[in-house]
Amino acid sequence: MNLRAPILLLALANSAAHGAQAAEPSAADLTQLSLEQLLDVRVYTASRFSQKGSDAPSSVSVITAADIKTYGYRTLADILRSVRGMYVTYDRVYDYIGVRGFARPGDYNSRALVMVDGYRINDPVYDTGSIGSELVLDVDLIERVEIVRGPSSSVYGSNAFFGVVNVITKSAQDLNGAEISAEAASHGTWKARASFGHRFAGGLEAVVSATGFDSRGPSLAFPEFDDPATGNGVTRGTDYERRSSVFAKFSYAGLTLEAGHSSRNKGVPTGYTGTVFNDARNRIVDTQTFTSLGYYRTTDSGAELSGRLYYGRYEYAGDYLYDAPPVTLNKDLALGEWWGAEVKLVKTVFRNHKLVMGGDFQKNRHQDQTNFDQAPFASYLDDRRSSRRTGLYAQDEYALRDDWLLNAGLRYDTYSTIGGAFNPRFALIHKMSQSTVVKLLYGTAFRAPNAYESFYAYPGQQIGNPALRPEKIKTWEAVLERYLPGNWRLTAAGYSYKVDGLISQVPVADPASGGVLLQYQNLGNVNARGVEFEAEHSSRSGARLRASFTAQVARDDAGARLSNSPKHLAKLNYSTPLFGDRLRAGVELQYTGRRITTFGETGGFLMTNLTLLGARLKPGLELSASVYNLFDRKYADPVAFDVGVPQRDTIRQDGRSFRFKLTYRF
Repeated sequence: MNLRAPILLLALANSAAHGAQAAEPSAADLTQLSLEQLLDVRVYTASRFSQKGSDAPSSVSVITAADIKTYGYRTLADILRSVRGMYVTYDRVYDYIGVRGFARPGDYNSRALVMVDGYRINDPVYDTGSIGSELVLDVDLIERVEIVRGPSSSVYGSNAFFGVVNVITKSAQDLNGAEISAEAASHGTWKARASFGHRFAGGLEAVVSATGFDSRGPSLAFPEFDDPATGNGVTRGTDYERRSSVFAKFSYAGLTLEAGHSSRNKGVPTGYTGTVFNDARNRIVDTQTFTSLGYYRTTDSGAELSGRLYYGRYEYAGDYLYDAPPVTLNKDLALGEWWGAEVKLVKTVFRNHKLVMGGDFQKNRHQDQTNFDQAPFASYLDDRRSSRRTGLYAQDEYALRDDWLLNAGLRYDTYSTIGGAFNPRFALIHKMSQSTVVKLLYGTAFRAPNAYESFYAYPGQQIGNPALRPEKIKTWEAVLERYLPGNWRLTAAGYSYKVDGLISQVPVADPASGGVLLQYQNLGNVNARGVEFEAEHSSRSGARLRASFTAQVARDDAGARLSNSPKHLAKLNYSTPLFGDRLRAGVELQYTGRRITTFGETGGFLMTNLTLLGARLKPGLELSASVYNLFDRKYADPVAFDVGVPQRDTIRQDGRSFRFKLTYRF
């Protein structure tokens, strides 16, 4: 059976992005800018062209490579945990994004679009946007991450439901030579990486990198298995993880070729759905491959032309051991394979209109799902499908006056499975003064039902639903950005959204057995509203502060609060140089409020992480030491309701852990 199944309640654009980066400060430089200068830092993701962050038709956050080092972030999930209004849930296999009070247990990040250099990595089977250790890219290769809040289907189509996360990789100039890195961490964990980046005399830029990772994993206690027959609920050696990845990027004369491959073997220690507890043969293997060829050029008239051809492949293989009897190994497999093309034109016309127009096509060659027992052989599912989608979009950034911008965009998507969908976005931006910006935003988005929700079936447990309709969302938002003397930046945002036709998994009667099956259905609406506040400060001494607070509430048609939706989030990031600039200390505090689960609720908790970074101890040498969950806080995350025995709806998270890292450049 699929651990993804037993859930209840639930290019050229790349080249254009690279071209926009060329004029940007490096990640290290960004930490030295005053907050007034940060007003002019350019972002790419919100509109698919480079623009000032203050002009973007969304609320945008940027996390840099310097932030990643300063706070010891190990995965994209760690990065997103630090961002205003976002939270992450972990079930000891995958990490799941929560945005503005919405994170359905068991949703595989299908409501956020995740990209690498503008390339969509959400697969065509589960629509998963990977953010954990299964991400195809090593976090050390990230130059910055742009997080765009709010619906963005007007330029990106499906999955850009609550936001877009664009991971922008380091260039040859960022690496500027060879780099080796080694890490040792708690629970028998190690990681090694070798990277090289260089700009050759003829103009060719090259980046190549390879990473290996191995972890024994912690010993875990599960009170629900507290029985002598199951080792009194303690499992050892089953939370293991082994992964490897390679990445390469070559740029020359407007062409960019990019490719990546990763494979992760992750133990499943939780005994989900009645699998044999404390057996290391329960595991999941995720394999991802992509390649992208993009072209970018600027014409004599100033128009920007870009295009991209791409190919992607995702393989999921789950091994689940059941005590039938006899002891039986169940194999659950999925294959997603796709290719596509994109074209885009950006041009300023009539002096004060900046137009972006484009289209994309994607062919999903394989959306295959298979399930069978290995011995004795028994087949339960063999579903093989293909599909295609096409999208056309246009956006106009109209400068009404020097202090007023009107941004209007519209996209039409058509799917071979569900038909078509229009999605607009509007933004009215007023620069009240040199230091104050107000944004009024409205947009809609949709999410097409994926192959897993529509067609996955397992006898006696789950049935498909080919009649699923797309989910839709409408969002209204107001944003105020204020820059104060002394390098202070204040942000306040208020939002309201409504989701129609929410896709969730519900129990339905099984007429054959009289029991209960699970099925994805379009249910009622979700209404949410919230406010976000953030303050950032940069001192002359080099200290930096970022603090945020979020209050939010999301309810269903009956007025009940959604599960896994904290009312309050609070975050603080503070870093300061020590001993001149030889060391830097970064401390991070993250508070997550109480969350409702299927059976009850989880308590709120405060997480503290600490990192000491020595970047200037010796030329080329960088050392860091990190402590995660510094005060060994005990807490649990809500997870997808487990239909196995024993039943549960939360998973305990890691206690205190350590990491030591050495990087040498030459």
